[in-house]
Amino acid sequence: MTNIILLGPPGAGKGTQAQRLVDEQNMVQLSTGDMLRAAKTSGTDMGKKVAAIMDAGELVTDEIVIGLIEEKLDGEVAGGFIFDGFPRTLPQADALSALLKKKGMSLDAVIELQVNDGELVMRIVNRAKEAAAEGKPVRADDNEDSLKVRLMEYYKKTSPLIGYYYAKGHLASINGLASMDEVGASIKGILDRT
Repeated sequence: MTNIILLGPPGAGKGTQAQRLVDEQNMVQLSTGDMLRAAKTSGTDMGKKVAAIMDAGELVTDEIVIGLIEEKLDGEVAGGFIFDGFPRTLPQADALSALLKKKGMSLDAVIELQVNDGELVMRIVNRAKEAAAEGKPVRADDNEDSLKVRLMEYYKKTSPLIGYYYAKGHLASINGLASMDEVGASIKGILDRT
């Protein structure tokens, strides 16, 4: 069983690569984005709270995210977990470490998808346009203004994780703007070394 974290700013391709790992490696994707979107549409009090935070382009509290992740760690595991969008902060990284230890698990790799911000903004704007043209739902935060807010939050709160995991010897960085197949091959190469 291999447990990894995919790090990178919003739109870097973490979800796409995580889905490939689910399909190819029988891993379980723990996407906080998906879990939060599901909570947002649930109509519960927690869902309404999550909706207000997400609609403002802000990050949800550590307590909410950690609670969602802890519930998922108790589920069935095949090839390991992919943490997609978690942890986002240093306190969450410490909480994840404690959760994994408590459950007798370890973290095998942290893979950073490096991207250029200008190209990333274009990627997200184009993704939203393509989805709309195909009649698919478009995320409310898939626009240039929301993305800039999300990027600022990422750089303020999440980018310190790069140094944190580098110091622990877990970090591997790859070009997140390469083709999907090239990114996938780079991730597979990292996993083969764990």
